[in-house]
Amino acid sequence: MNYKIIIIIILFLHSCTTTNISKKKDDIIPLEIFSNKGFTLLYDEDLKSKKLVNKTIDERSLIIFQRNLKKNTSVKITNLINNKSILAKVGANSNYPSFYNSVISKRIFDELDLNTNEPYVEISTVSENTTFLAKKAKMFDEEKKVADKAPVEGISISDLSQNKKKSNKNVKTAKFKYIIKIADFYYENTAEMMKKRIKDEINVKNTKILKISNTNYRVYFGPFDNLKSLKQTFDDISPLNFENIEIIKL
Repeated sequence: MNYKIIIIIILFLHSCTTTNISKKKDDIIPLEIFSNKGFTLLYDEDLKSKKLVNKTIDERSLIIFQRNLKKNTSVKITNLINNKSILAKVGANSNYPSFYNSVISKRIFDELDLNTNEPYVEISTVSENTTFLAKKAKMFDEEKKVADKAPVEGISISDLSQNKKKSNKNVKTAKFKYIIKIADFYYENTAEMMKKRIKDEINVKNTKILKISNTNYRVYFGPFDNLKSLKQTFDDISPLNFENIEIIKL
């Protein structure tokens, strides 16, 4: 038998096999989800005149400023006190006080019935083709697997077309009690390393670790029972430049 012919046949079959292997067009790659809980800042012209915010938001706009997200990112803003939600877009990159997780317009503030003394919100990214139904939200299977492994607080999605505006006087606000969450870690020794880093780099005491589960260890400060002490500690740790510090209501 001619060995050259055999080699040519093998190479031909191998070539056919490799060229036929390809990804399906229908494969879905889930988008990374960003979420942050904290206090939002209501935009007004005084903020710009005092140079606390360097760009403008029209009071009727559905544009927000959010330092972690790119311009035109679609987001859902949820008032975590009354669970009202609204969709908005991220505007141009803007400077604003680091304590706040966003800057919003008067229209958004009013639609969500936010409390001036406790404007506690969650900012989360949403897909352009996401359909919102009252109390329901569809998740990718991949995202659900991740969510099942970690203790994530539930999100209630409200149908804004069914909501009627209510006065802040009718909303019962729970006692002011918050923690500053630095991060959650899979291993306890990693959490301990973060605690040591904080102690070594800045003069802030009382860093704590909470064991949520055998695979979830939270590094945090608090609890705080007033806005002044909460903001002071937040400002003290800001030199560490953590990307996504969250303020969690207890």
